[in-house]
Amino acid sequence: MKKIGFLSFGHWSASPHSETRSAADFLHQSIDLAVAAEELGADGAYFRVHHFARQAASPFPLLSAIGARTSRIEIGTGVIDMRYENPLYMAEDAGAADLISDGRLQLGVSRGSPEQVIDGWRYFGFLPRDGETEADMARRHTEEFLEVIEGEGFAQPNPRPMFANPPGLLRVEPHSAGLRERIWWGSSSNSTGVWAAKLGMNLQSSTLKTDESGEPLHVQQRKQIEAYREAWREAGHEREPRVSVSRSIFALTNDTDRAYFGRDRNSQDQIGMIDETTRAIFGRSYAAEPDELVRQLKEDEAIQAADTLLLTVPNQLGVDYNAHVLESILTHVAPELGWR
Repeated sequence: MKKIGFLSFGHWSASPHSETRSAADFLHQSIDLAVAAEELGADGAYFRVHHFARQAASPFPLLSAIGARTSRIEIGTGVIDMRYENPLYMAEDAGAADLISDGRLQLGVSRGSPEQVIDGWRYFGFLPRDGETEADMARRHTEEFLEVIEGEGFAQPNPRPMFANPPGLLRVEPHSAGLRERIWWGSSSNSTGVWAAKLGMNLQSSTLKTDESGEPLHVQQRKQIEAYREAWREAGHEREPRVSVSRSIFALTNDTDRAYFGRDRNSQDQIGMIDETTRAIFGRSYAAEPDELVRQLKEDEAIQAADTLLLTVPNQLGVDYNAHVLESILTHVAPELGWR
C-alpha cells in the first residue's frame, strides 16, 4: 500500500491555452481538484510555494479552505521556503489550518529553490546573521518553528492583561497537538536528509536532487532515503518516519492523453545547474500506456522505497483533466503495483 496524492505548482497564465488564467482561477480550481481527488480515493493535495511568481504563494488560506471542504484527504505543501518565514506567525497559521482540517496538515518546508527575484527574502524583512548563509537562515527559521509548535510556553505574560491568562509562560495560539510529527523537510541532498532525520522531520524528495554520484535520480534518491532512515534509527525516535517522492506520471488511456504527453521529451533524467556551483539531476517524466507504465515504475527504486507518491499535475489543463489524470493512475496503475 502506498499513499498517493497530487502536487500542484499552482501556475496561472493569461494564455488562451490555459484553463487557469488568474490567481482566483488557481485558488478556486485547487479547492475543486482537492475535493475531486478525495472523491476518487486519492490521499493528498499538496502545493508548491513560490514568491514573486504567478504561482501558489500563500498556502495557509488555500489549505484551510480545502480542509473545510474535505474530510479525509491530507493537505500539505511541497515546499514552503523557510527563508521567507516568520516562525511564530507561521506557527499560528499552521495551527489554525491543522485545526480546521482536524489534524490533516502535512507541512513540507525547506531552504527553497532559486526564486524570481534576487534575495527575495530581504523584501520580507529577513537577513542572514553574521556568518550565516541564506540556507543557514532557512534551517534556523525551521528549528525555531519546530520548537514553537511543540506547544511549550515561552512568553512572559503581562501582569495586567486584557484577558485572564492561564498560569505560567504563554505559548503561541492556536496550538494543534500532533502537528510537530507532520512536518516534512524537502531535501535535495543526502546531508540535509540526515539533518532532517535527526530533528524528527519526515522526508520529501522531489524531482530534483543535487547530483552526488552521477547515478540516475531514482538510485540517488533511494540511497538518500536509506541514509535518512538510518539516521532516524540512530536518533532513537519512537515513531516511524514517512518519506515521499514526487514524479510526473501520465497513463495514456485516451487520445487527449496521447496528444498531450504521448511524445514526452523528458523521458530521461536531465543534468543542469541550479546556481553557479550546484549541479543537479532532474528526474524523468513517465508517460505510457498503463501496462508499460507499470513495468517502468517497478524499476524506480525511490518510488518503491517511499511510502508516499506525489504526482505533479499540469494544473493549467483544468480540474476535469487533472481529475482524469489522477483517476487513471488510481484505477489502471496503482492496483497492478500493489499500491491499492
